[in-house]
Amino acid sequence: MNYYSTNGKSKQVSFREAVIKGIADDGGLFLPAEIKIMPEEFFKNISTLSFQEIAVNVAEKFIEKEIPQNDLEELIYKTLNFPAPIVPLNKNIFILELFHGPTLAFKDFGARFMAKSLSYFLRNENKEVIVLVATSGDTGSAVANGFYNVEGIQVILLYPSGKVSHIQEQQLTTLSGNITALEIEGAFDDCQRLVKQAFADEELNKYKNLTSANSINIARLIPQSFYYFNAYAQLKNKEKPLIFSVPSGNLGNLTGGLLAYKMGLPVQKFIAACNANDVLPHYVEYGEFVPKPSVKTISNAMDVGNPSNFARIVTLFENDYSLIKKVLFSRSFSDDETRLAMKEVFNKYNYVIEPHGAVGYLTLKEYLKNNPGENQSIILETAHPAKFLDEVENVIGEPIKIPERLRICLEKKKNSIKLSKDFKEFKNFLINFK
Repeated sequence: MNYYSTNGKSKQVSFREAVIKGIADDGGLFLPAEIKIMPEEFFKNISTLSFQEIAVNVAEKFIEKEIPQNDLEELIYKTLNFPAPIVPLNKNIFILELFHGPTLAFKDFGARFMAKSLSYFLRNENKEVIVLVATSGDTGSAVANGFYNVEGIQVILLYPSGKVSHIQEQQLTTLSGNITALEIEGAFDDCQRLVKQAFADEELNKYKNLTSANSINIARLIPQSFYYFNAYAQLKNKEKPLIFSVPSGNLGNLTGGLLAYKMGLPVQKFIAACNANDVLPHYVEYGEFVPKPSVKTISNAMDVGNPSNFARIVTLFENDYSLIKKVLFSRSFSDDETRLAMKEVFNKYNYVIEPHGAVGYLTLKEYLKNNPGENQSIILETAHPAKFLDEVENVIGEPIKIPERLRICLEKKKNSIKLSKDFKEFKNFLINFK
């Protein structure tokens, strides 16, 4: 399978090269040259397949023979060794729990798959690769966990100082080994900008072998399509129109769903749920993409003012706004509205939902208010509520249990390096990094 750049100025590359490079030479993001439709037989039998079997079937369409069948199966079974269940709120609304992995966030799916893929492709090469990751919270810990102690790979995490939760920061900064945490004095957008500038800097790339583990890397994105198919497989009634409500920040999660849609997954609507960072809702409403500085919220993984994967979304729909508007619905909500939604879900359904999922719940309610009917809706719950402990407990008025792996993490010593948001300082750090 060949991959092309969303900027259209670079030659097509193999899956292997797309994974290792992370970003195209022209600064664009990689997309598969062909998106293959899953066969009718696959959907007919999907309820009989395990999550891993579904993932292997889907992954083959993107990777083809670049990873042999046996190796691909081994990679996926080691990567997806935790569940992604759907939990009913009522007969028509479900929660897709994506927080059962090692770091209790949906980023575990993509980060672990990418780590195994990159390690597989570099296994016979005698060179060290530096993986750069900009994170607003959960991406960094998932990538760090996935790459921890992988030979020949160094991971450098960039996170915005004071703009992630305490638990997230502990997960980012306590692994050591081949993981280095940089605490950037700025916003997530500054972290993302530094990473992109690093890839574009010719002098820097002469000294270091750089790649990315953000959702700009195609190996992070592809496995995010797997759990959409798996959620559909778990539905008992597959005749009702299906809606996915997706908490949206850098838009990788949403783009994974749109890949599944392009492969034939029968979805009526994707709901892009946003917090006060409303760049995508503005685009869906008015057809104008206007990046702006991000705003800090309690759903911090969505605090993105210039989402990278927007380029992939418009490319998937051939820059046709009318087609995008037909598939997408998007709204933004405030922190106060998010808190009220968390309380409502707890009181009405006896379910503890964290801030990102709560925004998904709010946006779904808004859509259904004007589009009633017999739909089935699935809200993506992207992190365990304990990762936002203080906020969740304050809202629901009850203590929640902290999973053991989080509790252990909280007892460790933070180890980070503070840098400004100036690229020259970051570049100098990378050149001298050993």
